[in-house]
Amino acid sequence: MATIHKIGRRKKAIARAYVEEGKGDFNINGRDLDTYFSTEVLKYKVQQPFLLTETLGQYDISVKVHGGGNTGQAEAIRLAISRALCDINQEFRGVLKPEGLLTRDPRMVERKKYGQKKARKKFQFSKR
Repeated sequence: MATIHKIGRRKKAIARAYVEEGKGDFNINGRDLDTYFSTEVLKYKVQQPFLLTETLGQYDISVKVHGGGNTGQAEAIRLAISRALCDINQEFRGVLKPEGLLTRDPRMVERKKYGQKKARKKFQFSKR
């Protein structure tokens, strides 16, 4: 099996995942999964596609990710891995699609408007 390259995005984070058969090594920006993501929730999000398809430990993953924060990067990696797994085996699509792992989350940060304190918060109104 050749290396499969897929891209995942979430908020401002962009992840490029390279998936190939192996023994389950995770390499994210030159670091392993445990050192890159500190919380168990983020580690679970990254491994979720493998847990659902019962393929944990069968593929080596190398990821280059930039932009955004921890959660955005973890979810971008999850999308890229899910897309790669669907390329490997079409039957995985039926497992991943109902969980929403193949859908790009379109929500972005709303911009701040002029004359306002934040995107939606206004300055305090003063009648006099």
